[in-house]
Amino acid sequence: MYLGIDCGTQGTKALLLDAASGRVLGQGSAAHTLISGANGRREQDVTQWTTAFATATRAALTEAGVDGREVLGIGVSGQQHGLVTLDRDGQVLRPAKLWCDTESAAQNAALLDWLGGEQGSLERLGIVIAPGYTVSKLLWMKARHPARFEQIAHILLPHDYLNHWLTGRACAESGDASGTGYFNVRTREWDLGILRHIDPSGRLEAALPELIEPDEAVGRLRPEIAGQLGLNPDAIVSSGGGDNMMGAIGTGNIRLGAITMSLGTSGTLYAYSDTPRISPQPAVATFCSSSGGWLPLICTMNLTNANAAIRDLLQLDLESFNALVAQAPIGCDGVTLLPFLNGERVPALPQASASLHGLTTENLTRANLCRAVVEGVTFGLRYGLDLLRESGIRSERVQLIGGGAKNPLWRQIVADLMATPVVCTTHSEAAALGGAIQAAWCHARQSNPIASLAALCARCVRVDEGTAVEPQAESVRAYEQAYRRYRQLVIDTHGQQTPPDLRTVAP
Repeated sequence: MYLGIDCGTQGTKALLLDAASGRVLGQGSAAHTLISGANGRREQDVTQWTTAFATATRAALTEAGVDGREVLGIGVSGQQHGLVTLDRDGQVLRPAKLWCDTESAAQNAALLDWLGGEQGSLERLGIVIAPGYTVSKLLWMKARHPARFEQIAHILLPHDYLNHWLTGRACAESGDASGTGYFNVRTREWDLGILRHIDPSGRLEAALPELIEPDEAVGRLRPEIAGQLGLNPDAIVSSGGGDNMMGAIGTGNIRLGAITMSLGTSGTLYAYSDTPRISPQPAVATFCSSSGGWLPLICTMNLTNANAAIRDLLQLDLESFNALVAQAPIGCDGVTLLPFLNGERVPALPQASASLHGLTTENLTRANLCRAVVEGVTFGLRYGLDLLRESGIRSERVQLIGGGAKNPLWRQIVADLMATPVVCTTHSEAAALGGAIQAAWCHARQSNPIASLAALCARCVRVDEGTAVEPQAESVRAYEQAYRRYRQLVIDTHGQQTPPDLRTVAP
């Protein structure tokens, strides 16, 4: 039995997997809160993560009705790009800055300029650093908290921190490391020169965790943590990875032709590649996967959080909100919402704010507002899918995961807007499932060096054909018009030009 953990923005999920049968035995969750402030500040106290880890694990064990001492391995998925800094005694220096934090946008711009702009960043790292990546957070911390910056002895990502809490060892793996901005995705090595640029003393490079392979164990549980969690003290902790990398494993996206879309707090689209095929489009991040390949990916920073903002504004529960979405027509009678409440990464508008367009006395209705936010956030994912298709990514069907995937109406909107069939995996918590599968793979590799991740995914990952939807030709045409209006509004409002060679590409 294996435990998968997904530490996300809104909470932590735990999942217990019987890898022999592929059955999920039990699940649990616990919520986090966000520290928000001016200028895009988004942070969390890491004690929330460890507390939620314990709560979610106990709930999963209780639901499964099993003894935690049967757990053989643990795989941790974590929100990407976050910065956790520790001093030499292992104490956390300040709250973790998260992926959705844009307070360091100015520092990112300065670093991008030093790299030679987007092209220089692509040539050097294989990705274009963006606001929210870890590297600019370090430069921000140096400027805003110099005394604490001088105390840094360990630089960790969120999942690295949880692995350190579990085992006492500071490690990283290439998938999550890809999103730091000081990692070369082609060679799978740290780029030490960028860290020396931030701090010529060399302290930052000394603070980097050790890189390990995705099928390697970080170590075994510390006895006090095993006791606290009620788990087997001999359980191994696998390398783990970023939430997108673990989500890829949890949807079987470890081969060519697969594509996954996550409808969570953020929206993500990613596909497997067996080579580091670097896209010329800066918004496409060709991260390493946590299965040995690469994971071309786009991320939008506004998805279910934007939906929730409109629900809160109109004081609607989820059922009422969905009913209103269903009442409005495609295109919302001309109402378009640019939902950039947290700025945006795709399109690349880190300092943007949200805006409503096309309002008249006839179309200003609650139903149109509700549908406009769902369409607006999905337009961003379509923009990203166009970018992936432009770089050669093809798929016959999109696999949906995340909380939003449970909504049948949203699934149909995605299928129509993407002009591609859509299906959900049986388990929407794909990142936690991916963590458990990776833990099983890592455990198996200890006795069998050729144990297959593909075989584990084939046994443990299933799609729910009852959720499958096909695009409807009339709706596809209507969405194409609404999408083109969205694209033009992005240009008119924010000056964001569509790449000249980017057109509607057939799936």
